[in-house]
Amino acid sequence: MSISTQLKERNSALCELCNADSATHAYTVSPKNDDSIANQVALCDTCFAALEKTDAGFYWRCLEGSIWNPEPSVQALSYRLLYQYKSEDWANNLINSVDLDENVIQWATTAFEVAAVHTDAFGNKLESGDTVVLTEQLNVKGTSFTASKGTVVKKIKLVHDNVDQIEGKINDQTIVILTKFVKKSL
Repeated sequence: MSISTQLKERNSALCELCNADSATHAYTVSPKNDDSIANQVALCDTCFAALEKTDAGFYWRCLEGSIWNPEPSVQALSYRLLYQYKSEDWANNLINSVDLDENVIQWATTAFEVAAVHTDAFGNKLESGDTVVLTEQLNVKGTSFTASKGTVVKKIKLVHDNVDQIEGKINDQTIVILTKFVKKSL
């Protein structure tokens, strides 16, 4: 992506990572979009090319300076690159020495997150609003009833922080159900 004048001027036309060469690329730090220079980093040709390399660890020693940049986008990209080399002492020490805002760290580490997927007992992907059928009789804790095998549970909700659980209503009570005991109704 071509670099805007405003982005170029932010660091006196120099690359915001190495601070040595002229900035020639506007790099948008994912998952943000390129609608604002606040989401972009001005990069030189060398840094831009090194982003794709998996063996550029020594080159990224320049991040020892850029991680301290006041721009959140530069901090996020620097942290993300350092995180890839965290098994190396220099990168791990640098990660542990900076006190970045939690939002910047979250932005940086989104590249390493794997999307959680809820699946039923047979590997079918579950989504909020699906209808499922119980594959076993379940004793419902905290109540005086059991949910029999074959019970239909409509309009389930996914438990955000646990891929092994869904919520659904049985006998007008919302309960948590383990995904290993349901089959998606197609």
